[in-house]
Amino acid sequence: MNARDPQVFDRLLRRHFLGVSGTGIGSAALASLLPGTSIAGVTTNRSDPNRGNAVLDRGLPGLPHFAPKAKRMVVLWQGGGPSHLDLFDPKPELATWAGKDIPESVRGTTRLSTMSSGYQKWPATPAIKPFRKYGQSGLELSEMLPNIGSIADDLCLVRSMHTEAVNHAPGVTFFMTGSQVPGRPSLGAWLSYGLGSETEDLPTFVVMTSSDRGKTCGQLFFDYYWGSGFLPSRHQGVRFRNTGDLVPYLANPAGVSPESRRDLLDDIGALNQLNLHQFGDPEIETRMAQYEMAFRMQTSVPDLVDFSNESAETLAAYGPDALVKGSYANNCLIARRLLERGVRFVQLMHSGWDQHGNLYTQLEEQCKDTDAPSAALVKDLKQRGLLDDTLVVWAAEFGRTPFGQGDPAKPNGRDHFGRAFSWWMAGGGVKPGTVYGATDDFAWNITENPVHVHDMQATLLHLCGIDHTRLTFRYQGRQYRLTDVHGKVVDGILG
Repeated sequence: MNARDPQVFDRLLRRHFLGVSGTGIGSAALASLLPGTSIAGVTTNRSDPNRGNAVLDRGLPGLPHFAPKAKRMVVLWQGGGPSHLDLFDPKPELATWAGKDIPESVRGTTRLSTMSSGYQKWPATPAIKPFRKYGQSGLELSEMLPNIGSIADDLCLVRSMHTEAVNHAPGVTFFMTGSQVPGRPSLGAWLSYGLGSETEDLPTFVVMTSSDRGKTCGQLFFDYYWGSGFLPSRHQGVRFRNTGDLVPYLANPAGVSPESRRDLLDDIGALNQLNLHQFGDPEIETRMAQYEMAFRMQTSVPDLVDFSNESAETLAAYGPDALVKGSYANNCLIARRLLERGVRFVQLMHSGWDQHGNLYTQLEEQCKDTDAPSAALVKDLKQRGLLDDTLVVWAAEFGRTPFGQGDPAKPNGRDHFGRAFSWWMAGGGVKPGTVYGATDDFAWNITENPVHVHDMQATLLHLCGIDHTRLTFRYQGRQYRLTDVHGKVVDGILG
């Protein structure tokens, strides 16, 4: 059957009529009640012809649900699974048990990765470097993290995180979207959808990626880690590239002036407005917003990466790679500049923590790459008066096993471990200089205040002024939320 068939033609007309009557007329009526503003949130009365015609997306009515402690958030994602018992959770008892099997009474029926499924030995492997106390709080951290130790009194260290995931991609997806199966909106997309933007000139949600120097990790960063899922696609993260242009295709082609580009976008915008009024497709609105954002980013992005006004002291604090494009240090510096310019959510994704066979060499190298920049970001925000309402989250999909991997007589790595692991946070309403939760002498089982991934999601949203049970989106017949049907706010983390 082809489009000339009368029945097909009739269905097409019927679909068109329903689209127009259901959204187009209503949209036109709404536009008439809001003079100067279209249904897409695009003003028709520009005051500055060089600025374009987009206005701030203010988010959903009624949000935030209550006064937020954090107006913006940055997630420092440490892909691969940093070893909690080597870095954040000191267990001197492991030294006593070194080389001996961790008792079955401790191991229980813990789900482990397939790499450990055939093991007959479970040799206890103590921390590879000593711990020391930092700050007035006396927070115990590995001596491999001296710079993070220098901000100990600003940290809320959670030693009782747990997850069901045992492999990387499902683990990352679980925290980022609330499900181990890809397809749902990411945390940044939910914040963009619910709270809107605080800046006209940069995206609401920005993502940057980096890797360890030796490229030892091998994890891929999938787009769905910052996707919008079933939310309108304008809420997905904008990825800044670590090679070439930070954002491709921003520059005008040779011979095209900003004025002519502005005129072209206005004409395209007018056509898109007609289609939007007729069909009410939210992706048309997304396209319009993207065109306008790209136009304004032609000015804002070059300024963002102009580091000439950064002091020598600031650059030194971020480490020797502060100006090396694509490095974790450079991304942390850009993250601070994004946050102070009003970007609501920044997601840095750094790989290199998957030490299955190189624990005794690579873990310390990874700490050297990330320790100074992570601490510098917190200090920099604090110095600029931004830390109080900026939430910094240092996180990963899971930790590492307390038993060694490889030759049982001389293990040289650790496997994935989701039963207990550690995160830290700073600023944005968390309780500083504190430790929340605890594990047993083997860093295997949580003994105090467990925090599930969904609990952490609920808590992060709470700090942003959102009741996680009320930020929902109807899709395929039911209401979805980041925490699915789970999660509770962890009051002990709140300052």
